[in-house]
Amino acid sequence: MKTINNAFEELQWRGMIYDSIAGVEHLLLKEKVTVYNGFDATGDSLHVGHLVPLLALARLQRFGHHPIALAGGGTSMVGDPSGRSDERNLLTQDEVDFNLISIKEQLSHFLDFKAKSNPARLINNADWLLKLNLVSFLRDIGKHFTINSMLAKDSVKTRLEREDGLSFTEFSYMLMQSYDFLHLYRTQNCVLQTGGSDQWGNITAGVELIRRVLGKPAYGMVYHLLKKADGGKFGKTASGGVWLKPEMTSPYKFYQYWLNSDDRDVINYLKYFTFLSKEEIDSLEEDVQRHPEKREAQKKLAGEITKIVHGETAVAAAEQAAQVLFGGSISGLKSSQIEEIFADVPSTELEGNRLSDEGKTIVDLLVDSNLVKSRGAARRSLDEGGIYLNNERVTEPERKIISGDFMNGKFLVLRKGKKNYHIIKLIN
Repeated sequence: MKTINNAFEELQWRGMIYDSIAGVEHLLLKEKVTVYNGFDATGDSLHVGHLVPLLALARLQRFGHHPIALAGGGTSMVGDPSGRSDERNLLTQDEVDFNLISIKEQLSHFLDFKAKSNPARLINNADWLLKLNLVSFLRDIGKHFTINSMLAKDSVKTRLEREDGLSFTEFSYMLMQSYDFLHLYRTQNCVLQTGGSDQWGNITAGVELIRRVLGKPAYGMVYHLLKKADGGKFGKTASGGVWLKPEMTSPYKFYQYWLNSDDRDVINYLKYFTFLSKEEIDSLEEDVQRHPEKREAQKKLAGEITKIVHGETAVAAAEQAAQVLFGGSISGLKSSQIEEIFADVPSTELEGNRLSDEGKTIVDLLVDSNLVKSRGAARRSLDEGGIYLNNERVTEPERKIISGDFMNGKFLVLRKGKKNYHIIKLIN
């Protein structure tokens, strides 16, 4: 097996590179360069779509290159039209500053800001963009851009074809991003910019600006934008986007998103979103082909990326929670976890005083919940060993239900057979 000794080859075998400016491969092989990737601050959390360029930046750092995560404190106040069908809501400076605090914490899970030889740097483009003088900017920078070339960019052309068009605010975004590259080239010796393939127009505009202003070469490289094999949008679920901030997408739901990956997608995801070697991924690909029902690749993917984003403790909790639906232990789970795990399971409410006043039995609850059609059917199921209370088998028809049976004083999990669940919620 050929040893991979440079970042370009690493990104290439993982299938991540969509396009690059001539010379990038040689540059990454021969030099340790400074490279930057921008992350907007339009929200207080990055989402899984940001993981492609973010993990690529982390790989570049591991090969000795000097990564800069550029927080878009300035550009986020304007809005990037790339990949958008409509204009973004413009944010205030206070909103952007608030978002950046959260995003900085998330970036630290991927990039090493304390590395001895090539520590990652987090830089905010608000530091220079908000100080620009409009007339000077248009005179010194705007003169290097022609309207013809800007209109030819896909991000602009697509929006112009729509009824709402494109505001001058967003039209100017390309100039601002290009100026970012020029500024980082001058101040940080940054010669390479990366991003998603929808950023190709903005990146090449920055490369051209550096050539015109400084007379020096600069480089760009863009990554594939992921699409799911089933046609669904990557990073989206029925309940919305998948975020890195645990308050927005819990570690359990985050883990479940990857665990539910399609067999047709999972190997690509392993290449993009984990640091597993080619040999390990090739082995998992064989598992998918030979024993897809075991979903070993999905389990590995979910565990690896959840560990990177949320830590090993979160992985252990998510794995335990995932086993609950297959009869695993419920003990120790938090109320929020129980609600998440059984979010799509039928449920009913039970007033606490009815436990003592009526002396509810397991048979009563089985009938009330419609897990069985009659008391006789409930007794037969109990006798056959097919009834579970909090995933523990119950066989006695007269088994009394008490408040102590409710997990965290709130939830009771009934199960008939392997998969028929019902949740009883205790209310006061």
